[in-house]
Amino acid sequence: MSSTSSKKDISKKTALKFVVLLSIVSLFADMTYEGARSITGPYLAILGANAAIVGFVAGFGEFVGYALRIVSGYLADRTGKYWTITIFGYVCNLLAVPLLALAGHWWIAATLIILERAGKAIRVPARDAMLSHAGQKMGMGWVFGLHEAIDQIGAMLGPLIVATVLYFKGSYQESFAILLIPALLALTILLCARHFYPHPQSLEVSHDNLEAKGMNASFWLYLLGASLIAAGYADFPLIAYHFQKTAIMSPIWIPVSYAIAMGINTLTAPLFGHVYDRKGFSILIIVTVFSCLFAPLVFLGNARFAMIGIALWSIGVGAHESLMRAIVANMVPINKRASAYGVFNTGFGLFWFLGSFLMGVLYDVSIPALVIFSVVIQLLAVPLLCVVMKQQRGQVSP
Repeated sequence: MSSTSSKKDISKKTALKFVVLLSIVSLFADMTYEGARSITGPYLAILGANAAIVGFVAGFGEFVGYALRIVSGYLADRTGKYWTITIFGYVCNLLAVPLLALAGHWWIAATLIILERAGKAIRVPARDAMLSHAGQKMGMGWVFGLHEAIDQIGAMLGPLIVATVLYFKGSYQESFAILLIPALLALTILLCARHFYPHPQSLEVSHDNLEAKGMNASFWLYLLGASLIAAGYADFPLIAYHFQKTAIMSPIWIPVSYAIAMGINTLTAPLFGHVYDRKGFSILIIVTVFSCLFAPLVFLGNARFAMIGIALWSIGVGAHESLMRAIVANMVPINKRASAYGVFNTGFGLFWFLGSFLMGVLYDVSIPALVIFSVVIQLLAVPLLCVVMKQQRGQVSP
């Protein structure tokens, strides 16, 4: 083997180790906050919050969790302090969860829930920008697909840990307290990753032909298409609310169904990433067409159809978290990626929030109207994505 090819192989292995390290951080992080998110609604109710407060805290928390990304992404690119911003975000994101065990009033718990979402908003653009540096060696789709797969193992285990605590007659406070363990593990591994990879941009040796383009017309059209998909995507709390209200599933099976969804996500995300690296943009369009069918199955079907709908819902979530991030990385130059992720996630989150709010209103008026809205607005994104796909062909090879 020549010295040149040997150097390339070592670089690929180094990139893979970096991605795996950050993915394990995400695994324990998701175990922490996804475990908490499976019970924050009932916990707020126990502390005296009414349904309107619970809905507002959940919706506003998600909005903050996306809106702040445009600021943190810009700061990351402007200052170059990717690790500092990522670590600060993780500290806020993770330590807010076990502190919920000490909340004696609903407004304290609500503040911590929103702080947890804000912490995630702060860290995501900088972390994704660092992950994208490994994409040159491994393929953008594979990097984000692998990260999403490992990440979702934690998202699957977190609710199961909480369900286990509750099964053995533990309290909500004890559930939050035990989540301190994965939170500390995540922060420890994050600091190790910072030690071993202080300059992850060195994984991406050459600059591509996107240097002068920045966020061009294709990027904004792509953002619009992705935002339409977000607007039609029901958040799991609404799905869980429907399951409980209609008694399609018993209370213990609702967090289990969420864990199953995260497990499906773990299997499909790297597969989609691999297909994207081989075949390109078309895989996102195909997934969008099929996953939009989750709404009629979940909201109009019986338990069996609802579980099929949950599977389709999970496949769509996997595409959002892996393919969409990989596509952004291939659209913008290296020095603009954190800013691009911030802009993209803010727009995506804003439409998700507005769509979720509207679907919550439609649920009380007419469930069939909710289903029609969800399916139609997602399908409206398909022509836009097709235009972006044509514009990207021949410009950048995934």
